[in-house]
Amino acid sequence: MNIDLTDTTASRINKAMVEGRRAIGSPAVGMVLTLVIVTDEENAYDALKAASEASREHPSRTLVVIRRVSRSPRGRTTSRLDAEVRVGGEAGTGETVVLRLYGEVVDHAQSVVLPLLLPDAPVVVWWPINAPSDPARDPLGALAQRRITDAYTAEHPVGELSARADSYAPGDTDLSWTRITPWRSMLAAALDQVVCTVTAAEVEGEEFNPSVELLAMWLAERLGTPVTRTVSSGPGLTAVRLQTDCGQIGLDRPDGSLATLSIAGQPDRAVALKRRETAELIAEELRRLDPDDTYASVLRFGVGRLEDTANGDAPAGREPAQEPSQESSQEPSQEQEPDAAGEAKPPAKAARKPAARKART
Repeated sequence: MNIDLTDTTASRINKAMVEGRRAIGSPAVGMVLTLVIVTDEENAYDALKAASEASREHPSRTLVVIRRVSRSPRGRTTSRLDAEVRVGGEAGTGETVVLRLYGEVVDHAQSVVLPLLLPDAPVVVWWPINAPSDPARDPLGALAQRRITDAYTAEHPVGELSARADSYAPGDTDLSWTRITPWRSMLAAALDQVVCTVTAAEVEGEEFNPSVELLAMWLAERLGTPVTRTVSSGPGLTAVRLQTDCGQIGLDRPDGSLATLSIAGQPDRAVALKRRETAELIAEELRRLDPDDTYASVLRFGVGRLEDTANGDAPAGREPAQEPSQESSQEPSQEQEPDAAGEAKPPAKAARKPAARKART
């Protein structure tokens, strides 16, 4: 059921949601959190689709905030709030409100969102694109216990990790980190099967992919060994190779779907390691609303080495940087597709990526 409201108020929106629930025969509120999506008109559909699919696992009230900026002087000063209330059907197991802000109210989105939050329920804010430099200090981010960004959609994805480290606050996370969860789990399980010491590591993946960088940084931070960053044509992460005193441990995924796990002295095994859609990533992030201490420590550990490399210095505990070629480049890596330390190109040289680009690792 869809209810369109033009030039409305928060109280009218709340009333419309109550009427919608009664109309579909579900007057009780059974949602566990409020998910606030801050995006633009172009990317709202994809973000809302992902949130709707995630709501089947986490029933939630989804508030989509779209700031509409008028080009005319009069339009920039005339405040208006339009809303579309969706209950049932496309709204999944929760309810959805699409808020379009015009004029001066664009700068006061928090005053519109605050009356619509579920009482006594956690709040999560997600920026699919154009995340603020300091999410915790953003007026909308300040309302949330969990703040989700995506470095991959930034103009300089790897350089964006430095901004995330500088502004990190408990509750911050990034989908670039979430994308590498299966890789971290698989590598940890492989190391549990052997009694060996890791002496070096190599992470292979797309250039300027923050998930590859985060995975490399995670390995360097956890293993305390040099990590080499190798560039491939993708898609996403393509391989991780660990050199140990018992032989090599490798995890290769050339096609973005099926990977091969190889451990010295054991037969190779095929493992499912497909690139996940945004809905799966959001669902994973909503499973835990406490601070991600591992992400925080990896981010701060690795970005320092990224910055050292950008200044032409070899990071401590890392091999000196080499001249990058078409087939390989040294750069600090990170995970989630996030990582651990390796040599990295300066963020200023990162290739420009469209803001609306989808990323899967």
